[in-house]
Amino acid sequence: MSDNTLAQPAEKWAQVNGLDMRYLDWGGDGEPMLALHGLASSAHWYDIVARLLRNRYRIIAPDQRGHGQTTQAASGYDWHTLSDDLAALLDHVSAEIPGFGEPVAALGHSWGGHVVSNFAAHYPDRVQRIVMIDGGFLDGRLFPEPTWEAFSDRLRPRNVTGDREEFLNRLRDQMAGWWNSEIERIVQTMVYADEDGQIQDILRPRNQAQVIRAMWEDPCSHTLTQVQCPALLIAAGPVPERANSDFAQLRHRMVGAAEAALPNGRAHWIPETVHDIGYHKPEELARVILEFLDE
Repeated sequence: MSDNTLAQPAEKWAQVNGLDMRYLDWGGDGEPMLALHGLASSAHWYDIVARLLRNRYRIIAPDQRGHGQTTQAASGYDWHTLSDDLAALLDHVSAEIPGFGEPVAALGHSWGGHVVSNFAAHYPDRVQRIVMIDGGFLDGRLFPEPTWEAFSDRLRPRNVTGDREEFLNRLRDQMAGWWNSEIERIVQTMVYADEDGQIQDILRPRNQAQVIRAMWEDPCSHTLTQVQCPALLIAAGPVPERANSDFAQLRHRMVGAAEAALPNGRAHWIPETVHDIGYHKPEELARVILEFLDE
């Protein structure tokens, strides 16, 4: 078994804008990389992909505000505050790892794609290239019904009802073709069991509502035109049974609009995969990321 297969990150903490922010440091001597998870997720989303990138990059993956083990802040889910969080985190990390004081490569999955593009727009001197992994393009103004109600309904909290075994069984069914013990461990870092043994998302509903409001009021169409660094949008091509769905067609329109808005960016589709590409096709995802960063 290779060292990368066995690799585990170091768990570290930073005082960031009034938060106790937890982050994972994958170690090594590579170039600096910041890896941002999606909504109601955690830094562990990257655990599989990070092992495929760590020979080349020193990866720092934080639990963002309100997620994972980082402080459940009551506010601050707007793009400016989230960007300020990341700048402060890089300042903290650079005291230990000088390379993080220089512009970094930055990844963002799902909602993290929106965060990373806003970070690049607000702090252009901190980012050299960004990769948005099936995210950063969701624009409520392009929905068939471009209303707040339709948008917020589409992004309503996922179903995590039931006890731990019921929660895991649903995910085992959804990811039956690639489920493994590593994914089972990762998805449990995003939830907790309440006093009745019922599973809840760590991200509180009131905080998720603030995230969705920011996505609606300050959509990606306002941000992507300001991203001057090279940018890659990696989109998940639908599995065959969903290829002709209305939402698949909407996603194609949104990805096309995002690609057109980026001054120095492009889209790359990974065919027949799912939103969590890092679980389903981690090797292909890592290859596409490295090819872009090597340009």
